[in-house]
Amino acid sequence: MTLEIRKHGRVGAEILGIDLSRPFATGDLAAIRAAFAEHGVVFFRDQSISEEQHIAFARNWGEININRFFAAHPDYPEIALVVKEPDQQHNIGGGWHTDHSYDFEPALGSILVARELPAQGGATAFASMYAAYDGLPEALRARIEGRSAVHSARHVFGSKAGVYEAAQDTRQDGRIGNSGAADVLDDPVHPMVITHPLSGKRAIYVNPSFTVRIQGLSEDASQELLQEIYAHCVKPEFQEDFHWRDGSIAFWDNRATWHYAYNDYHGHRREMHRITIEGEVLR
Repeated sequence: MTLEIRKHGRVGAEILGIDLSRPFATGDLAAIRAAFAEHGVVFFRDQSISEEQHIAFARNWGEININRFFAAHPDYPEIALVVKEPDQQHNIGGGWHTDHSYDFEPALGSILVARELPAQGGATAFASMYAAYDGLPEALRARIEGRSAVHSARHVFGSKAGVYEAAQDTRQDGRIGNSGAADVLDDPVHPMVITHPLSGKRAIYVNPSFTVRIQGLSEDASQELLQEIYAHCVKPEFQEDFHWRDGSIAFWDNRATWHYAYNDYHGHRREMHRITIEGEVLR
């Protein structure tokens, strides 16, 4: 098979001519890496991979993050289960966000494999933070350049705050201690505009789910500016839907995209397997 990279509408690229259950041909991994950096999210169709192959593919990109909030696969702790049962009303990821911005070293990205899908519905929307940055009005760009924002998961995973703090407490970044549970967690601060570590492109790095305030502004001014940025980022020209089929895989970059899981398949089961790759400090 010959690898082909095809743009996926306004956001992302679809990668054809590859079987992820087989060893990579010469140059294929580098081509996927380049497409991932350039487009922010890449999609694969008609794949049939085992859990072991899912893990092996993920390890090409870095260390695997063992998720501390989602249920783990009973046999493969590297895999987080993203499941909605027929009787559940709420889904996971049902709002614009970027994963793990509440970590001091935010995750590189996540690889999501479709395992059980509803007959219809359940698409995922992706928004490009490269395109959103490039499309910023000059006045709004000037208001956020050089600023930083605080990110947190406390308001989302409050019932698991102890787990959250204990897990974060093991990080060796000098801002939180290593005593096990005694120290109080400091929420991370990230630049509002980053230089992407792979592509070198500029990208907006705030999101509605986990960004809680902008440093150096009053609460009212902070929320007003964040809402203005969010309204800009979700403009239709910056986003595209991905419609899942059996054998579909999405690999998105948390530093370059937002995503949103549609909750439009009530009464049906959906099971996805997610592996998240560790990242680095953003600048």
